[in-house]
Amino acid sequence: MPLRAMVVDFNSFFASVEQQERPELRGRPVGIVPVMAETTGCIAVSIEAKQAGLKRNTRVAEARRMCPGLRIVESRPEVYIDYHRRLVDIIESCIHVGKVQSIDEVTCELRGTWSEPAKAVAVAKKIKAEIARRAGECLRSSIGVAPNWLLAKVASDMQKPDGLVVLNDDEGDIPAKLLHLRPSDISGIGRGMDERLRIRGVDTMEKLYALSRDEMRAIWRGVVGDRLWRLLHCEDLPFFEQEGDKSVGHGHVLPPELRNNTAALAVLHRLLQKAAMRLRDSGLFAGGLQVYAAHGDDTTWSDALHFNETQDTIALTRALSQLWARRMAKPGVAKKAPVRIGVMLFRLLKAEAHTPDLFEAANERARGRLLGAMDEINRVLGKNTVYFGGAHGATADAPMRIAFTRIPKPELEEIDKSLKGRFRRGKR
Repeated sequence: MPLRAMVVDFNSFFASVEQQERPELRGRPVGIVPVMAETTGCIAVSIEAKQAGLKRNTRVAEARRMCPGLRIVESRPEVYIDYHRRLVDIIESCIHVGKVQSIDEVTCELRGTWSEPAKAVAVAKKIKAEIARRAGECLRSSIGVAPNWLLAKVASDMQKPDGLVVLNDDEGDIPAKLLHLRPSDISGIGRGMDERLRIRGVDTMEKLYALSRDEMRAIWRGVVGDRLWRLLHCEDLPFFEQEGDKSVGHGHVLPPELRNNTAALAVLHRLLQKAAMRLRDSGLFAGGLQVYAAHGDDTTWSDALHFNETQDTIALTRALSQLWARRMAKPGVAKKAPVRIGVMLFRLLKAEAHTPDLFEAANERARGRLLGAMDEINRVLGKNTVYFGGAHGATADAPMRIAFTRIPKPELEEIDKSLKGRFRRGKR
């Protein structure tokens, strides 16, 4: 069974970037936070912090107690994205990158002679050496090599930090070297599915491997179980099919001074304007808006509206105002201080499938040109050069964030440095 896939996982990526950029942080426990507040959680922790028992999402106050000497650093997404792009280029110079899975993980295909174990190990070592030389010694990675992408991903998690694990079926590694793992260590087996397996008596990797193809299909209630069985048994299948974006949204943890309704609403306008700009950049229209708020007493509020598909910020702003008015009219809720807020645009439709309202077509075209001009001004001159008034006072809030499955575009959300502050001639 040939080795067909290699997964490169950048260890403690955000914290490692900060340690590379700031020598005084090297060798010290570091926690990365979205805002400088004791009540927020660490979105990432350094290798040293993990060794002290810290995990991602640990609250800052608790993290300081668990790990004396912990350095707290505010997140800098644009720096991490820049390093991510550099690392992808470095790996591409060694072997083709087949798929970027996330900000800290890429998958490479091993074709032809690259599938030979000795050559696969050699190129993995070359990747590590080139990253150290061209990006910095703090940027360590764990690399997994296996007959398919799923098993390579499992292998990349087996030896951290700075590991290199090969699962070679021809050497009897599969499933022998996996039997000490838990079923939940397999990508695609989340908490809910792990519980479903336990109910069926499948609580070890050995029992998972003993399941037949039909049994796994039945437990998963569909084709995903069939695909997972085949992947675990070394078949070379493509990545799990994704339906594409089901929603476009942004969330934000409010700093203490903004935990009031007036400031929260302004930040929501800022979040919505960012989401609408992403919507237009992706060529999508949205037919629904959901707004949510989590309060200091651990209660939450959310509400949603459906409407004709649009990418018009003004129309979406009207929907936001309507939803917020509902919240303010709800007994007891208006007096609560929002701590975490967010917007989500859903019922997405590709532009080519969108049919304008018969009586609004001309207005939609005119509004589209206006919004396109605003987007371009912000790309050239920087975010919030022009914006709608609802976000006034909050334009410095809700900065760019990186999600696990989405790498934002600084050229869209911040400024497109390649344009060098100039508008392209003849574009408008």
